[in-house]
Amino acid sequence: MKGKNIERAVIGLSLIAIIVLFVCFFKDIMVPLFSMEFGGNFDGARDLLESKGWLGALCVILIEALQMVVVFIPAEFIQVSSGLSYPFHMSLVLCDLGVCLGATLIFLLSRICRIGTDKYARSKQQISAISARTRGRSVMVLMLLLFITPIVPFGAICYYGSGTDLKYRRYLLTVAVGVIPSIITSNLIGTSAKAFIRNAIPVWLLVIIIVLLMILLLVMLWFLLDKVLFRGKDCTPDSATYFVFFRLVGFLRKRKQRLHIDNEKLKGVKPPYILMCNHASFYDFYYVKMLVGEDNLSYIVNSHIGSGKILRKLRNKAGFIPKKLFCPDTAGLKMMHMLNKGYSVAVFPEGRLSVDGRCYPIVEKGTRFYKKRGLPLVLANISGAYYANPKWRKKFLRSDIKVSVRRVISSEEMKELSVEELDEIIMSSISCDENTEHFNRYKAGNKAKGLENILYRCADCGELYTTAAEGSDLICTSCGARHHLDETYRFTDSAESIPAYYDRIKALERAELEGFTLHTEVDTKVFPKDGGRPRREHGECTLTGEGFTYTSDKISFTVPIVKLPALAFSCNSEFELYHEKELYYFYPVKERRQTARWALITDLLYEVNNEKR
Repeated sequence: MKGKNIERAVIGLSLIAIIVLFVCFFKDIMVPLFSMEFGGNFDGARDLLESKGWLGALCVILIEALQMVVVFIPAEFIQVSSGLSYPFHMSLVLCDLGVCLGATLIFLLSRICRIGTDKYARSKQQISAISARTRGRSVMVLMLLLFITPIVPFGAICYYGSGTDLKYRRYLLTVAVGVIPSIITSNLIGTSAKAFIRNAIPVWLLVIIIVLLMILLLVMLWFLLDKVLFRGKDCTPDSATYFVFFRLVGFLRKRKQRLHIDNEKLKGVKPPYILMCNHASFYDFYYVKMLVGEDNLSYIVNSHIGSGKILRKLRNKAGFIPKKLFCPDTAGLKMMHMLNKGYSVAVFPEGRLSVDGRCYPIVEKGTRFYKKRGLPLVLANISGAYYANPKWRKKFLRSDIKVSVRRVISSEEMKELSVEELDEIIMSSISCDENTEHFNRYKAGNKAKGLENILYRCADCGELYTTAAEGSDLICTSCGARHHLDETYRFTDSAESIPAYYDRIKALERAELEGFTLHTEVDTKVFPKDGGRPRREHGECTLTGEGFTYTSDKISFTVPIVKLPALAFSCNSEFELYHEKELYYFYPVKERRQTARWALITDLLYEVNNEKR
């Protein structure tokens, strides 16, 4: 308890010192410096820095040092500020000296006072996961790699290094060299910002410079991880590409949602296993990764995500398994290959994002394959993600998102269950209805924005494409009906909820299926099977109870409805399907909202066809 109090006192005093020093640095140097440079008084700015002499430089060193002791304060804010205030070479030296001083303080606190930090404890799991992959390489090599990894704070790395038996000289040399790439990047951002303030560069060039610097740092990270730490792991979930991808996504997402993980039932389940989960939002792959922790899953993904040459290469290097949506392909063989290597595989069996917060029926069932493999089946569920980031709205709303393992079916249980029983268990376990979950409140004033792209038909008067969003209201421009969304994303009137409204549209469409024909003129983008440059053409699409037909001046084909279980689509943009291994994107020339209608009608026609068989 006494040691804990000492630790808190040291960190508290360091934090107070950082705030005081930075306020002084900002007030006495940066504010007047900006005023002079905005006014074009560059001589005065130079004189100001010279007049502050060693005091200003000392502030930079001390702030950099103390923020490492505190750990949770990012180093970049003083590094960028230093680049704004001093010449690049001087700023680089000052920041590196500050890091070395901070590393020395941490070394003394750790070796003599036996003090660590809670933040280091939270980073320890990440460091241990990376350390496990070094295959016996030295602590110095691991620390150098960690310093260019943007996920672990400098202070936490120093607490880790000082906790080993590494000698002080080697420890300090590793720290001094390892932080240079990050300091250079931050200082260059500050230097570029200074040039922008002086009107030496336009704003667009400043943005490009900053983006290029961040990309450069990321490329350096990937190269070192690929060639040193993860060597020989290409095309698997243990590759450098996989590691960098999920760390980058984590960095971008961690402040966007509050994840609540329940993986108690996963404990004791050894890879490889097959994980199945509902698909409510685009970032479900990240939520599932957080659910399984250190297990690296191979994901079955839409093959079009990596249709470009570079993206396809990165997708393959990361160990992802491409799958052509609702079309026979070799994904099953690739999945078997990954399982044989000992990697677990994540599957989103719906094959598409939820349109209304409920699960789609599973039209491509792999149940016989799962039984034949005889591996454990992990059934997971995500709730709270749909309204945070539905497919019909671009803006992400901060939400609580619950990710849980609902059931684990062991290899022994798999043998006892029939295919039909297994299908029922899978569907009931991953099933989700976001409208029954009310643990989130959304106070945004434009909750209905984009909703007209799936609720394309007025459920009150039946008119097509007359719905529109006004703030949190869905209105009909034909009959004047107005439905208001409350903070739980439920309608406050008889419409009840978004899926209830969608069901009313579905009932209207189903009643008109007899002798139904849907026709539209489209601009088409065709992605060749060999992954080459897409070609463009103009044509017409027709959908009837018999099937889907596309005709252009180059080609004409028909897909029978029995072979068209679903039609993937993007809201207010396009609908798509595969033909002869080529992917066709159809962009309606008029009324892009009809893409949702094409998808819904296809679902209904497929259902009716199955009912008749």
